[in-house]
Parts: sequence; C-alpha cells; structure tokens
Amino acid sequence: MSITDKTSSSGTWRDSIGHTFYLFRRRPTAFAGLGFILFLILVAVLAPLIAPYSPEEFTNEVLKGPSWAHPFGVDHLGRDQLSRVIYGTQISLWVGFLAVGLSLTAGTAIGVISGYFGGWIDNIIMRAMDIMMSLPYVLLAILIAAALGPSLENGILAIGIVRVPRFARLARGSTLSVKELLYVEASRAVGSPHWRIIVKDILPNIAGPIVVYATLSLGDSILAAAVLSFLGLGAQPPTPEWGAMLNEAQQYIINAPFMSIFPGLAIFLTVLAFNLFGDGLRDILDPKSRR
Repeated sequence: MSITDKTSSSGTWRDSIGHTFYLFRRRPTAFAGLGFILFLILVAVLAPLIAPYSPEEFTNEVLKGPSWAHPFGVDHLGRDQLSRVIYGTQISLWVGFLAVGLSLTAGTAIGVISGYFGGWIDNIIMRAMDIMMSLPYVLLAILIAAALGPSLENGILAIGIVRVPRFARLARGSTLSVKELLYVEASRAVGSPHWRIIVKDILPNIAGPIVVYATLSLGDSILAAAVLSFLGLGAQPPTPEWGAMLNEAQQYIINAPFMSIFPGLAIFLTVLAFNLFGDGLRDILDPKSRR
C-alpha cells in the first residue's frame, strides 16, 4: 500500500468516526447515555483514587444520614456508602461485560452454525433454544444460580447462559438472510471452506444488529446481577455490589432509607444509560434512520 493509500484510508477512518460522533450528537438522549457510560467507566477505573474510604472500612458512626464527611451516609456497620457505591461500579460493569461477552460469543457461534448449515443441525439447536426461552429470563437465571451455588462468579455464568438463546436466534436470522447473497455464493463457487465463509463473509455482515443487541443487553445483565445479589444468589456480603447493598438495606428501609436510595439510583441510571445508548446505536446503524 502506498503512502497516498494509507493517508486516504486514515482520512476515511477519521471521517467515519467524526460522522458517527455527529450522528450521536443529533440524538441528545443517546449522547447523554454514552456520556454517562464513559463517566461510569472512569469512576470504575479511578475507584481507588476517588473513593474517600475503603469499601470495607468501619467508622465510628452507624446508620448516619448524608453529611459532608459521608455524602451518601453510613450503613449499619459504619461503612461509607459513597465509597461502596463507587467500588460497586467496578463490580457491576465487570459483571455486565463478562456476562454479555459470554452470551454474545456462545450465542453468535451457535446461531451462525445453525443458520449456515440448516437441516437437522438447525432443528436440534433451535428446539433447545426454544426450551430455554420458554422459561422467564429472570426465573431461569435464578434456577441456574441456585443450582450452581450463591456467588458472584456463578451469577455471571447464570446471566450469560440465559441470554445465549436470544443471541443465537438473532445470529441465526441474520445468517439466513446473508448466506444466500451473491458474494457468499461466489465464495462457495470458488471452493472456500465453510469456516472461511463464516468468518470472512457472514460474521462481518451480521455484526451490526448483534452489537446493538449486546449494548442493550448490558443494562439488562447489570439489572439481573443486582436481582440475583438482592435474592442472595449473586455477590455475597461484604462485596460492595449494588444488589447486595440493597439486600442489606431492606431491613433499614424505614429508619435509614438512604441505604436503599443511592445503590438503587445507581442501578437505575446505569441501566437507563445503556438502554439510551443502545437505542441511539441502533438508529445510527440503521441506514434508513441515517438517511
């Protein structure tokens, strides 16, 4: 590649990023969601630097409301709530990305194989996915987490497993529409192996809807992790996970409502941000919406 080609390619890439950023700015809610997500990532990375206390450090005060020293108050064991919410950002984002990464990888692979090969392979895989989807999402996650045992790792695994059928169905549907296109037929005609057709021709052209659904799934996964922790099946005390904090705060809801308000607000804003960002990303990747 010549220097001119490299410069042209770099310019095109920058133009594409600039155009995408421009499209996001035209959607204030999506832009706000993206901004809050970037803020959460910054908080998670800098948690040891910005948290005023250790999340497990005990103070001499108990069940004290918000103050200058403790803006989010102090819980029933004397731990600073602000510090625990900040460190909870690390855990919640980690849970969301790991669970979605697991379901995206497994579900996409299963869906592409099912849609590409068809026949009895497709029938067996899709019937298995139908069985999994016949149970409510949260109920199935609770059953898997209860069977594996209460822990944060098992909660991540449970959430990842229950979302596999949704990614598989999406990937299968997209594969069915792409595999009949001319460039895929041309690859078959020249004798390209199946794995090369899947990796080079199919996956890049079905990535758009899968990425959008993965973004929307991040908020749901964080919420599901909080539900499991609240029920005692996810993160266990003293882990500063938002759902676990709500579990500890439920018996103090009358005398110390701030213990529930701040972790609950963190869950609400995080899930809302991912949903707004996902909706905006879907609109931007849709050619009709872009026009």
